[in-house]
Order: sequence, then structure tokens, then C-alpha cells
Amino acid sequence: MNKEYISIIVRETGLREHQVENTLKLLENGATIPFISRYRKESTGGMDEVQVTEVSDALERLEALAKRKETVIGTIEGLDKLTPELKERIEHCWDATELEDIYAPYKPHRKTRADAAREKGLEPLAEFLMKQNPNVPIDREAKKYINKEKGVESIDDALQGAMDIIAEQVSLDEGTRNQVRNAYRRGARIYSKLVRGKEAEAQKYRDWFDFNEPLNRCASHRLLAMRRGEAEGMLRVSIEIDDDKALDSLSRHYVRGKSEISQLVEEAVEDSYYRLLQPSIENEFAASSKNSADTEAIKIFARNLEQLLMASPLGQKAVLGIDPGFRTGCKTVCLDAQGTLLHNETIYPHPPHNEARQAAAKIQTLVEQYKIEAIAVGNGTAGRETMEFLEHLRLPANVQIFSVNEDGASIYSASRTARDEFPDYDVTVRGAVSIGRRLMDPLAELVKIDPSSIGVGQYQKDVNQTELKRSLDQTVISCVNRVGVNVNTASTHLLTYISGLGPQLAQNIVDYRTGNGPFRSRKELMKVPRLGAKAFEQAAGFLRVQGSEQPLDNSAVHPESYAIVERMAKDLDCTVLELMKQPELRARIDINRYVTDKVGLPTLNDIMQELEKPGRDPRGPLKKFEFSSEVHTIEDVREGMELPGIINNITNFGAFVDIGVHVKGLIHISQLAPGKFIKDPTQVVSLQQQVMVRVLNVDLERQRISLAMAQ
Repeated sequence: MNKEYISIIVRETGLREHQVENTLKLLENGATIPFISRYRKESTGGMDEVQVTEVSDALERLEALAKRKETVIGTIEGLDKLTPELKERIEHCWDATELEDIYAPYKPHRKTRADAAREKGLEPLAEFLMKQNPNVPIDREAKKYINKEKGVESIDDALQGAMDIIAEQVSLDEGTRNQVRNAYRRGARIYSKLVRGKEAEAQKYRDWFDFNEPLNRCASHRLLAMRRGEAEGMLRVSIEIDDDKALDSLSRHYVRGKSEISQLVEEAVEDSYYRLLQPSIENEFAASSKNSADTEAIKIFARNLEQLLMASPLGQKAVLGIDPGFRTGCKTVCLDAQGTLLHNETIYPHPPHNEARQAAAKIQTLVEQYKIEAIAVGNGTAGRETMEFLEHLRLPANVQIFSVNEDGASIYSASRTARDEFPDYDVTVRGAVSIGRRLMDPLAELVKIDPSSIGVGQYQKDVNQTELKRSLDQTVISCVNRVGVNVNTASTHLLTYISGLGPQLAQNIVDYRTGNGPFRSRKELMKVPRLGAKAFEQAAGFLRVQGSEQPLDNSAVHPESYAIVERMAKDLDCTVLELMKQPELRARIDINRYVTDKVGLPTLNDIMQELEKPGRDPRGPLKKFEFSSEVHTIEDVREGMELPGIINNITNFGAFVDIGVHVKGLIHISQLAPGKFIKDPTQVVSLQQQVMVRVLNVDLERQRISLAMAQ
């Protein structure tokens, strides 16, 4: 255990030393974040998933920095320039920027003007100039270095080479670089200007044609918008400070007196600033500001994804799924309560076919034949029209009709996962199946889709894709394990995200299930090929087995704690099942009696909560929603209208709302809670929340709707 890692993480996170140390031990022994946060609360001092992730991320960063330090030390050692003092400083450096500053003078690079001057033997002349001795004539000293064979033809050549060396030395000096960095931290502004000749093409960036603001106040969405315009060749973006002020500060540090030599040093410092320092530090701040914007955007995306994945499920009911369309018709599928495809066909209730009567008869037949309990309609093209068509049918009273967000359904239907599930059906059938299954269990279906295709973020194509994938994968893993899965119905894809499994073990579980029938207990999981004790420990608590002789197998109680529950039941002279079903029995339990050196109150409290509602789904009940019958297209929307809507995306500048017209309206952050200052939209709204909104403005030309939260 690296003690230095522990102290750094304690300092950065504010957690206690024993919390960090125990968490690091668990991570190093192969424990997953969901397992640690759920089943090792005694070790971590009750750390939640966010805190465990923070420690895990810090460990990963420190390990990467340690590898970088090895590279730096090895390179400098290879140059025979590694002193004991330098090695010690590198070994104790845990700041990436500082490490690169230390490394800069030794880092391999393309040949520079200063390198060429050194090859000409001009380094002593540079040292002479830096002393700035006014009593020694410059020409007399510089003349000594004229060497036509080396390319030093004149006194001016010698002096220019010496100044190039000084310029590079100034640019590589740690103190100097930090001085310029501080100037950027205090006063940097970001500027965006239109690229000449791009006026017509760049209209969507017109807010940024002549824009500037302090860099430290530039919101992530504004910075990412400018950087996207820059990447598309529409904008020119720069980060600038008061160069005169910064240069004056450097000159005061390097230039002494007002002699002829001092003038040359001042020119070298100025050259260093404009040619080397300023571009380098601007690039640093461009990268760091972009990284910060990426981090903020990724955080918003992950938060939205979490809310979407944790959306309320309908549950296991027979569903009729419809992927609506006009010309191509409505693809219709019938699914049983487990989501199995039983039937598919296409109906044509809308123009240009207008076969509404035939379509109505077919829907009524399918509902009766397959005992349909709910209908899921995709919210894309023809979605509103299909909802209205269905609502006018005489369907059984128990059949509910739901509009389902179909973002990403087309991505899924063309994916390898969909082809593996439905090799004999085309993409249109697969899309309708996905819509139906999303109603039944959004989490189980959405995990099959690349999260960045679901459409609940901002600028997801512009941020660091590696970090985006990493964060979204962590979010999916967290949600899947928080809900838990039925091991006998879960898809391979869903099982992949369970703690301790992964693609191969998930497939092995499905293969075992196919060959041997449903699992009859959690213990039977140990018979799955390659699923050893460690994987079982990590996964078992998140896998549910319905109908097992051991009732705890269908709960979040971990098998390692079964003995505790059995002891409770024995003490009360009842069975475990009776203990789970009878509140009066549980009320008689004094959990303090069951505290041991390994099992504390956090675990015992979790067990008691689980016994109260075994296998409970943390997601709330599904609520029916209906759009206003007054509006169907953006042309129907009028200023001042109050309309029902659903929040379907949240950014740091506001929330987008579906009001049923295929154009999402925006509630700017300033309109989310009129009369109150809101820093973060999630303070007042959440994804999938049903809201009432007031229309502020309708821009038909730009297809934009501005909304405010209704009082």
C-alpha cells in the first residue's frame, strides 16, 4: 500500500485516512465500486458510491502520474543529467504541470534556434549577456565568437544566436512560466471572431461572431460552442491577456539597468514571450479550459443518463409496441410479459394510405389475441397522430397507452446486439420491439444502446470521447447494480454490467441457463463455467433468483449475510420467509445483538430495510401523461399558452421540454423558478419530470420555442 497515495487522496477528498486506506485495499483486491459501497460499509466508514468512485479515480490518476515520472527519470538519466537532488524532486512531485515544467529542459524535441546557436558555440556569449555587465564592450566580446566555418559570419550573427539561447532559457524557466500562468489565471479572456468569408455558412454561430468574456466566467456550453465553431472552420478562437503588462513584469525580473547589453536581454525576453512563452501558456489554458468544459458537460450527461436509466418501469406486462410512421406505416409488435416477440406486422392508419378502419380492427384483434395490457408508442414521426388514433379506439379499460421516448432506437435496431437477438427480423421490427421493451423496463433496454446516442447531453460529440465513455459506463454500472437484475430473464448485455461479471461471464450465465433451465438458487451460479468465488462474491447480491427455496435469493441481502438473518429467525422461532412477511416479527428484533467485529450497524440496517421490502425496485411507479390536444405542430403554439410537457434533456443553461410538437422547447435557467436565482437546473427539475410550461416566444424561422415554468 503506497502511503503517499493515501495522504494525497486524504488531502484532496477530505476523507479520513482509514476510509481511503481500506477502500484502496478493497480496490486492489478486485472489489468493484458498487460492491464496496453496498456491502463494505464497515470498512469504508459508510462511503457512498460517489466517494468510492472519487478514490478510485484519484488512484488511477496517481498511478498514471507515477508511470510518467518513471519515463521522465529514465529519459534524464539517459542524458546523464540526473542529479540526486533532481531525482528526489521528481519522485516527490505529484502535480502534472509542475512535473512537465521540471522535464521541459531535458525533453526530446525538434531542433530549435537555440540548439543551433549552442552548436555554434554561442552559449558562453549568452551567459555573458545575462550578466549584463555594462563595463565590457559588446562588440569586443561578440567578435570572439565569429566563426565562418560554424556559420557565425558577423557580430550580429553571434549576438542573435546568443539571444536565441536566452529566449529559450527564459521560456523553460519554471518561475517564469508560473509568472505568466498567474497572469492568465487572473486576467485571461476568451475571444471568438468570425472567419472572414464564412458569414453565410456560420449563421448558427452568429452569437459568437464578435464575442469575448473572462475565461474563468465562460460557461462550459459557451466554450464548447465556440470550440465547435473553430473546429468547423467558422470561428477563430483565442485566449489572451494584457501582453504589455505581462511583458513588463518579465522585463523587470530579467533586465537590469539601461545599458546596451540590457537592451539586448530585453529584446530576447520579448522574443521569448511572443514566440515561445505566450503560445505555450495559451495552449495550456486552451487545453485546461476545454478539459474543464468537457468535465462539466460529461457530468451533466452522466446525471441525465442516470435519471433516464432510473425512469419508472411498467413492469412485466404484455405490451404492444408501435414504431409510428406515415408513408411506411406503423410497425407493430406484440410482446409477452418477459419481452419475448410473439407477433409483428405493419398497419397504415395515416396518410397517404388512410387505412384507419383496417388498422383499428387489427389493433383490437391483437389486443384480444395476445391479452395486451399496455401499448407503447414511439414519440418520433407520427407519434402524436398514432396516440390520438389509438385513444379513439374502443379498447379494454385496463389497456393503457403510453408515449415512449424513442431516442437511440434506430441505433439499437441496426446494432450487432439487435442482430444477435433478432437475426430473422429487419431493423423496423427491432425498433418497435425496443420501444415496447423500454416501456416495460427502460434500464434493461437502454443499456443495449451506446449512451452517447440517447440524446440527453450537450455537445457530446465535442468532448473527450474516452472520458465520456468511461463516465457513462460507470453510470450504467451504477444504475444496473442499484436496481439489480433477475438472473433468469436478464439479457447477456444487461448481465455484463453486473458487479464482478463482464461480457464473458455474462454469456456463460446465459449459456448455462439455456442448457440447464432457470437458476433455482444463487448458489447454483457457482456451477457456471469460470464463475469463481471472487466473481460470485462481487455479483451475487445484485442478482435475483425468483422462486428459490431460499427467499433471500430474491433480495439484496448478500449470501455472506444469510446466516445473520437465519439467526434472527431462529431467535424468534420462525422461518426466514415468515420474518420477511410479518412486520410484527421484525419489530421485535434488537439489531445490536447481532453486531460483531465484522458486521456493524450499517450492514444490519441495510438487511432490515431489505427484509421489509425484499427485492424492491428503487424506481418509482410509472405515471401516465397526455399532451395538450390544442397543439400538434409548432405552428399551433402561441405566445402565452400554458401547456403540459415532459423534461427530456437538462443542460447547465436550462431544460428542454417535449410539448408534443416534434420541436423541443427550452426553459432557460432564468425561467425555471421565476423570482429565484438558480445556479443548477437540477435544483428544480429532473429528467422525465412532468411539468406545466408557459410559452414565451415561438421562432418559426429557427424552429425554436422559448418557455418558462408556469407558476
